[in-house]
Amino acid sequence: MTAAPVLDPQRTALVLVDLMDRVVALPLEPRKGSEVLACAEELATAFRRAGALVVLVRVERPAVAEQPPGSGLVAGLLRDGDLEVVKRTLGAFQGTGLDGRLRDRGITTLVFGGIATNLGVESTARAAADLGYDLVFAEDAMAALTAAEHEASVRLDFPRLGTVMTASRVRLAAD
Repeated sequence: MTAAPVLDPQRTALVLVDLMDRVVALPLEPRKGSEVLACAEELATAFRRAGALVVLVRVERPAVAEQPPGSGLVAGLLRDGDLEVVKRTLGAFQGTGLDGRLRDRGITTLVFGGIATNLGVESTARAAADLGYDLVFAEDAMAALTAAEHEASVRLDFPRLGTVMTASRVRLAAD
């Protein structure tokens, strides 16, 4: 096993995708939404403590008068200093201005978590890779509708885009 990279908190952002009540409550694999949320919250706390940016992405359905119940971020997840991004497509870069907002802050590396691994997370990560960001995937901060979908992303796709590791191995340099 290779050593985990030490990430610069001034150039790294944590991107958490679709941690909304209605999504976290879905029947997920290989772990429950509550487990993903707990892991993501630990990561977010560590990032904030290090002075790194936390990006919270949520989806809104386009062209509907009212969003379904549970469409907001899980209560207490968003904190002062975090960046909230509302997407209307599968990925978080299309039409949101996310790339410019990250570049304005000097961000070059993104650490990913969220639901669903193979949908919102992977779509956002593929766009980020196309835009030249370095990518890290916190495998245990993700889940999908099936274990096979999750595994395909983390075993086949994500290693081609960046580094896959557990959240406990994500390390930010001390100031």
